[in-house]
Amino acid sequence: MAKARRRRHKLALISLGCAKNEVDAERILGAAAESGWIVCANPADADVVVVNTCAFIDAAKSESLRAIHEALALKAAGQCRAVAVAGCMAQRYARELCRELPGVDAWVGLADPRQLPAVAAALLEGPPDSPIVRLKPLPPDFGDEGSRLRITPKHYAYLRIAEGCDNRCSYCAIPLIRGPLRSKPLEVCLAEARQLAADGCRELILIAQDTTNYGLDLYGHRSLPMLLDQLAEIQELRWLRVLYSHPAHFDEATLEAFAATPKLCHYVDIPIQHASDPVLQRMRRRTTRAAMADLIARLRARIPDVALRTTVLVGYPGETDEDFAALLEFIEAAQFDRLGAFVYSEEEGTRAAVEEPTVPEEARAGRYDEVMRRQQAIAFRRTAARVGTVVEAVLDRRLSGSTSAGRSYAEAPDVDGLIRVAGRRLKAGEFLQVEITGADGYDLEARSRGKTPSRKDPHGPGA
Repeated sequence: MAKARRRRHKLALISLGCAKNEVDAERILGAAAESGWIVCANPADADVVVVNTCAFIDAAKSESLRAIHEALALKAAGQCRAVAVAGCMAQRYARELCRELPGVDAWVGLADPRQLPAVAAALLEGPPDSPIVRLKPLPPDFGDEGSRLRITPKHYAYLRIAEGCDNRCSYCAIPLIRGPLRSKPLEVCLAEARQLAADGCRELILIAQDTTNYGLDLYGHRSLPMLLDQLAEIQELRWLRVLYSHPAHFDEATLEAFAATPKLCHYVDIPIQHASDPVLQRMRRRTTRAAMADLIARLRARIPDVALRTTVLVGYPGETDEDFAALLEFIEAAQFDRLGAFVYSEEEGTRAAVEEPTVPEEARAGRYDEVMRRQQAIAFRRTAARVGTVVEAVLDRRLSGSTSAGRSYAEAPDVDGLIRVAGRRLKAGEFLQVEITGADGYDLEARSRGKTPSRKDPHGPGA
C-alpha cells in the first residue's frame, strides 16, 4: 500500500509598518518556504497566522492591535489553529500584551525573525500551556539576513543596509526597539544586491533608520557614497533609490554622490520633522532651520530635477503657535514635492514623553490638518507643472484593460502618487518613455511612447 502523503501546513503573514518591516516579513516567509510550509495569501486559509507588527506611533500600534484581533477572530471561528505576533510590538510589549491578549499563542521579537516557522510548527503540535515568548537579545552586529520570499513586485526590492539607530531623537522609540546603529558590511550588501538583481530586481531601494549614517560604525566614516558607487556597477540594476536620509548627516560627499552616481534616481527623502529652531533643539535633531534651507538650496542647485520628499511632526510638547507658524512658512518656502505628516504621540521611555507643556490633542489634530491642506496645494501645483513633459517610467501593475500604474524617478513605491499610463499590451516591470498628459491631484495621467533601451541614466528627456 502506498504511504500516505504528509499534509503540508499553511502559513499566512499580515505585515504592517514600514519597508524595513517588510524586509523582516520577507525573511519570515523565506524561512517558511525553506521549511516546507505553504505560504498563502488569505489568513482564513492558513493553519497559522503571523502578524508582523509596527509600534512606531500610536496610530501604528492601533493598526497592529486591530490586525491581531482580526487574526484571533479567525482562530475563534476555527479558521486557523494558531496566531503568532512578531515585529516591533512583540519586541517591546510582548510581556505586557501576553496578559491582555491571552489568545495569542506566540510572541517573537526582532533578533531572528527566521525562527518563526519553527515556532509555528511547535504550535501545531499542540496548544502550549502558556504563550511562547522568544525575545532574544539583539545581535551586536548586522550581516547576512538569509533568504527572502519577496512580496514586492519582481522588478523592485528593498535592500536594508543598516539596522538600529544612534541618533536618539527625543520623540523616537526606534533605538529602544531596534537597538543602536549596526551597518551591514559593504561586501554583504553587494552580495545581496547581486542576488536580488539575479532574481529580476531592476530598481533597488536602499533603506535603514538613517541611510546617511551607513558605515559610520564599521568604517569610521559615512560610507553611503562608496556603497552607491559599487551598486551602480551591477549591470542588471537600472535604478537605485535611497530613502530615510537624515538632513543633519547629508554631507557634501553624499550630495555629490546623489548628483553623480549613475543609475541613482534624483529623489531625496529628507525628513525635516520641524522648522522651528527651539523645537528642533528639543527634538535633538542636530540641525537648524538655516542649515536645512541651505541643504535644500544646494540640492536644487546641484540636481535641478531633484524630487524632494519629507516628513514633519506636529504637536511636539511645547510647540507654540509661533513654532507652528515657522513650520508652515518653511513648508511654503521649500515647496517639497512630497510631504507626509505625523501627529506627535507620547512614547514611553523617550525624553519627550516627560516634557511639558503638552499640546492638547485637538490642537495637534488641527495642526496636522493645516499642514496637509497647505502641502496639498503645493503638491497639486507641482504635479500640474509636469504636464507636457516626457519621462521614463516603470510599470508596477495593471489597473484596467488599457491602463497601468507606473512611477518615474520622482515616485517611490507605496508612499507617493502614481502615473496612470494608457496603452495596451503593457507589462509590469517594463520601462517606458511616457508623455505626461494630465494631472489628477497627487497622480498623473500619461500615454506610452514605447520602451526605453537599457541605460545608466534613470531620467528620461524632460524629467
